[in-house]
Amino acid sequence: QVQVVESGGGLVHPGGSLRLSCAASGSIFSINVMSWFRQAPGKQRELVASISSGGTINYANSVKGRFTISRDNAKNTVYLQMNNLKPEDTAVYYCNTAITIGPQIPPTDVWGQGTQVTVSS
Repeated sequence: QVQVVESGGGLVHPGGSLRLSCAASGSIFSINVMSWFRQAPGKQRELVASISSGGTINYANSVKGRFTISRDNAKNTVYLQMNNLKPEDTAVYYCNTAITIGPQIPPTDVWGQGTQVTVSS
């Protein structure tokens, strides 16, 4: 059994900052890519940022220069530091991890429950 839990969402004024955390626990052999997605009301879920086990990072164009993704492999945790937040960043943010539970077993996508981020004055 593998569980992924996000934390760190909340209400912030435009220009403010938040740090999201996502911790994976359970029967984990390895974790490849760890990603953050977001979904605003009435919109499709979109990729915000991802980081591979080797440290390769990708960002959506809309967050480049403002958001920073990082991970602590020893803690099976991924972070998203969000600076200079804008109202259009308002969404539910979801963590996604590609988790392998044993050798030669294909990875499985595991999603967190989501955490609300609201940027408003």
